[in-house]
Amino acid sequence: MNKKHGLICVVLGTALLIAALSLVFYNKNENKKSGEAAQSVLSELAEKIPPPPTEPVTEIPTAGDILAEYDIEPATEAKEENTIVIAENGYIGIVSIPDLQLDLPVMSDWSYPKLNISPCRYKGSIAEGDIIIAAHNYWSHFGRLSELGGGETLIFTEADGTVHTYEITEIIQLDGRDIEGMEFGSADSWDITLFTCTLGGQSRVTVRAVEVE
Repeated sequence: MNKKHGLICVVLGTALLIAALSLVFYNKNENKKSGEAAQSVLSELAEKIPPPPTEPVTEIPTAGDILAEYDIEPATEAKEENTIVIAENGYIGIVSIPDLQLDLPVMSDWSYPKLNISPCRYKGSIAEGDIIIAAHNYWSHFGRLSELGGGETLIFTEADGTVHTYEITEIIQLDGRDIEGMEFGSADSWDITLFTCTLGGQSRVTVRAVEVE
């Protein structure tokens, strides 16, 4: 009986080891494919994004100067969001974290198949200061967010060339089902959020940042 139990344990142990190794190789392969897909898009996206606008060199008064002289408030209009289409997917810009040597394209909307290519906008917008960006925990995507300690620079370059610079202020783990916690405080305590699931999928590593320039 003991020998039989021992044999069963060996077989089960071997099966579990094979399953674990298979999962490791699968994740490694998916990380490689997703990283290559993101970098391919990044190269094409970077070529299509125009350089940031330069400061005007003339001293000619602008319409804003004239309105200010007469104490007239100009009408405000919401900025129209630009997207660049690559392989039938729309991209709103590039997110960069220099300390992680990370530069990734960001799709305008999300789905699970799209997350296999690049990070995606989960909700919100850059203009409103409440954008939330999701990505897989692949090493080539957001898998290293937990290495951040706060104070690092985060940069978002919009599809029209506008560059936004942020300071990372918070790195926390939220319950994977805590949607309210993910969105809490938008436009008040932070301007951009990045998140990814932990390996077990029970929690979300969440990075908050505020715009500084």
